[in-house]
Amino acid sequence: MQLSFGTEIPFVNHLGFELVVFDGGQSQIDYAPRPEHLNSFGVTHGGACMTLLDVTMAVAARSVQKDMGVVTIEMKTSFMQPARALEGAKLSGKGRLMHRTATMAFTEATIFDAEGRACAHATGTFKYVRRLATGPKSANDLSPPGNPIPTD
Repeated sequence: MQLSFGTEIPFVNHLGFELVVFDGGQSQIDYAPRPEHLNSFGVTHGGACMTLLDVTMAVAARSVQKDMGVVTIEMKTSFMQPARALEGAKLSGKGRLMHRTATMAFTEATIFDAEGRACAHATGTFKYVRRLATGPKSANDLSPPGNPIPTD
């Protein structure tokens, strides 16, 4: 049975992320990079890796209160070695909620290649936000049109 992110995320769907763990402050997302996700060196593009890390941390933050959304406040990424996209092999992002306050989540995540080697690591801070009900023709607006998402 495929786990659900709990919301529609078109970019995540486009990349083909597969949610494996979403519980108790832990997360795991598997990802099989396609040829169009590679850089000129033939390895997974840093932007794709950063997206995997960002979503993995966000899922870890949400895993303790799944009815809430999160927005990224900041993220620091270190690339340790190339994330090789070998034929049929998946990368695995594993995340953890390190600390939570009423409104903020402090997280970390690491991407591992198919051989279990750490390729990239990130820490991130997320703000919890309420999800608003949506209808068939509406979006997940978090604030009235023209106003930015509140971060206070």
